[in-house]
Amino acid sequence: MKKTDTDTIETHQDEMKPEYTLDYSKSKVNRFAGQSDNTRTVVVLDPDLSTIFSTANAVNKVLRALVKTMPTPPIVAQSRRKVRKVA
Repeated sequence: MKKTDTDTIETHQDEMKPEYTLDYSKSKVNRFAGQSDNTRTVVVLDPDLSTIFSTANAVNKVLRALVKTMPTPPIVAQSRRKVRKVA
C-alpha cells in the first residue's frame, strides 16, 4: 500500500455547503416514534387508496372481512427485519 505524504493532505474545516446546514430550532418531534411495537406492521398506502381508507380502523375492518372470505387462514410469516426500540 502506498503511503500518503501528510504534507499533501488538505484539511477542510467546513466542506458542507451552506444549503445543507440544519436549523434545529425548527425541528419537530417525530410523532410516530415509539408508537410501533413488534405486534404491528406499518404499511404505506398508495395515494388513491389513502383517499378511501383514511384511518387505520377502516383498513383493519376491510382486511378482517377479506380474511373471513379466505378458505383457510393464511400462514403468518415472521418478520425478518429487526425492530429497533427507541429509548
